[in-house]
Formats: sequence, structure tokens, C-alpha cells
Amino acid sequence: MPIKLIKQIAENIAGENAAQIVNFLYGKKDINEFLIAKKLGLTINQTRNLLYKLSSLGIISSIRRKDKRKGWYIYFWTLDVFRSLEILETKLSQEISRLESELSSKKLKKFYKCPICSIEVTEESALLTNFTCSECGEIYVLSDNISYIDNLSKKIAKFKKELELITEEKSKEQEEKNKKLKKIIKKVEKIKKDAREEKRMVRQKEKTKSLKNYKKISKLKKKIKKHKK
Repeated sequence: MPIKLIKQIAENIAGENAAQIVNFLYGKKDINEFLIAKKLGLTINQTRNLLYKLSSLGIISSIRRKDKRKGWYIYFWTLDVFRSLEILETKLSQEISRLESELSSKKLKKFYKCPICSIEVTEESALLTNFTCSECGEIYVLSDNISYIDNLSKKIAKFKKELELITEEKSKEQEEKNKKLKKIIKKVEKIKKDAREEKRMVRQKEKTKSLKNYKKISKLKKKIKKHKK
């Protein structure tokens, strides 16, 4: 389900090819931009333009590596699922708020419609023109918004279910990110511990060496004193 919605977002932003890029990158990591271009049947410049558009939103990220043989840099791309889900969550929340506001308005207010132009206006606007359409002069009729209200309610319910699923997926992604972060922290702590132990060993060796040198010097001093006598 998340990939379907992420593809929709990508398509709205940059068109159908962008959705195909998202679909191709899903579940993969560090994909060569030339491979993406070949898979989509696009030129490298067309592919890069799409990648940069998606990258500007943070949906995808890249790393670059130098081609040892050719000497130029190649970008490798990864889909950021968590960031994509965040964008989806925000957009859906905004759309739900907008639809709920519209639903509330449709339930509380009366609307009138021109039978010729199909223009719908509020009761206040209809009063200003004496219930006459300003476009064609036809008399407004009271709108029957029952079916429209029903459709709005269904749409809101559908979006709310999608929002719940997105929130769940986001939690899973966050858990995965936390696990990876813990592993990285654990590795860093081990490296630090090993470094501290190495320093301690070096200091211990230096201390032992210094002690041996001190003893040698002390013996030599004693011999010198003995010879002087």
C-alpha cells in the first residue's frame, strides 16, 4: 500500500516517469543513475531531471562515487521511504481537514444551483442577486446535497484509513531506523573502547620502558661514581 501512495505523490510532482523511478527504487539501495535511465528508457539528462525533482523534496537521496576507469562521478540513488511517508501523512492530513471543513459547510448551510450553468452558490450569495444566476439570468434552485455529502463522508473515511496505514508503516520504518542507529552506536562505542584500550596498552608499555631505562641509568650512575672514587 505505501508504495502505491508514494508513486501517486511522485506522479503529482514530476509525472508518470517519476512514479516509475520510485517504483524501481522501492526496496533497493544505491542504484546507479545510468541503470535507472536504461530501465525507464530515458536519456541520462531526462532521468537526472526527474531524480533532482524528487530529491528536492527529500523523497530520494544519493551518494556519489568516482568511476576509476573513466574518472567522472556517478550518482547512486536510494528511496527514503520514511520521508515519503511523512510527506504523504502531511498531505493526507491537510486533505482530510479540507474535506471535513467542506462537509461541515454543506451540512450547516443552504446552497443554490443554476439549472442551466450548474453554478452553485451559498444562500448569502443567492440573496445578493435575488436568487437569479448572474451568468444567464435563470432562477436558482435549492441544491440537493445529500448524495454529495454522502460521497464526501465516504472519501473522508477512506482517507482516514489510508492515514492510519501510513502512520503504522511510518512507525515500522522508524523502528528499523532506530535498530540501525543502535547498531551504528554500538560499533562506534566498540571502536572507542578499543582505542582507549590501545592507548592504555601504549601508555603501559611506555611506562615499563621508562622504568627500565631509569633502572639502567641508575646503575650507570652508580658505576660512574664508583670509578670516580
